Amino acid sequence: MIECRQISKTFDHVPVLEQIDLQIEENKVFAMLGTNGAGKSTLLRVMTGIYRADGGVVTIDGEPVADNPGAKEKFFFIPDDLYFFPNANCREMATYYATIYRNFDKQRYFEFLRKFGLDESRRINTFSKGMKRQAALLAGICAGTKYLFCDETFDGLDPVMRQGIKALFAGEMDRREFTPIVTSHNLRELEDVFDHVGILHKGGILLSRDLDDMKESIRKVQCVYGTEEDRVKAESGLQILRHDVRGSLHMYTLRGTETDIRNTFGCVDTVFCETRPLTLEEIFISETEVAGYDVKALILD
Repeated sequence: MIECRQISKTFDHVPVLEQIDLQIEENKVFAMLGTNGAGKSTLLRVMTGIYRADGGVVTIDGEPVADNPGAKEKFFFIPDDLYFFPNANCREMATYYATIYRNFDKQRYFEFLRKFGLDESRRINTFSKGMKRQAALLAGICAGTKYLFCDETFDGLDPVMRQGIKALFAGEMDRREFTPIVTSHNLRELEDVFDHVGILHKGGILLSRDLDDMKESIRKVQCVYGTEEDRVKAESGLQILRHDVRGSLHMYTLRGTETDIRNTFGCVDTVFCETRPLTLEEIFISETEVAGYDVKALILD
C-alpha cells in the first residue's frame, strides 16, 4: 500500500499541495485525475521521492520513500516529459534499467518491442512521440516492480496501442503483484481500465473512491413533471448537484443510489422519467463544479 499523510508542497511561496491524505491499495489500477494545475504531476514526484515534501510523509509498504533506495526499488516512474539517454537505443536503455531493477526482464522487453513494432537497435530520439511512450511503458512493465507510476499514461498512443497497453496491465495484474498509478487528461481512455479514482483540485483531494461505488452514488435523471407541486415535492427529497431546465424537461445530476432516487420520483406524478449512471467525465465535471470549477464561468459572452 502507498500512503500519503498530510503532504504539502510549495514552490516560490505558492502552495501546490496542501495537506494531502491518500491511500492507494495494492493490485488495483489507481487513476489520479485533476483540474489543470491541481498538482497531479507534483504529487507523483513527491510520491516517488523526486521532490521532497515540505510537510508530511509518503510511505510504500510502510517504508518512507524519501532518501530510501529500498523503497524506490519497488516502483518504476514514467514522467510526462520522457527522458532517454542521448542517442541511446532500446537495447542500451534495457542494459541500464537492468542495473537499477534487479528483476528487469530484458528478454521479455525485447519480445514486447518486436510485438509492438519497435526496433530495439534504432535510436530512441528518432522515434515518434507515441513510439517513445510505448518504449517507456513496456520498460515499466518489464522492470518487475510492484508499483508503476505513469504520468499522462496514454499520451501520443493511437487507439490500438492504448488497448494493447491496457491488456498488458490487466495481464500483469493477473500474473503477479502489480499496481499501476496513472494520470491522464483524457478521462474516456481511462474509464475501462481503472478500479479506484482520486480527484485533485487546487492542491487538495476532492475524493478518493472505488469507481463502482462512485458510479452507484451519483446518477443523472431526466424527467417531465405532472405539476409544479410535484417538482417542488420531488426536489425537497433530492440531493441536487446540478439542475438544468429545457422547456418542461428537467435534467438533474443527483447524489444518491438508484433505489433512493427512484423511490423519490415514485412518490410524485411524472409524464416522463429516466435515470442512468454518469460517465467518468460527467462525474469529474459534477464533482469539480461543486468545488467551484464551473465551465460556465469560463465561457465569455
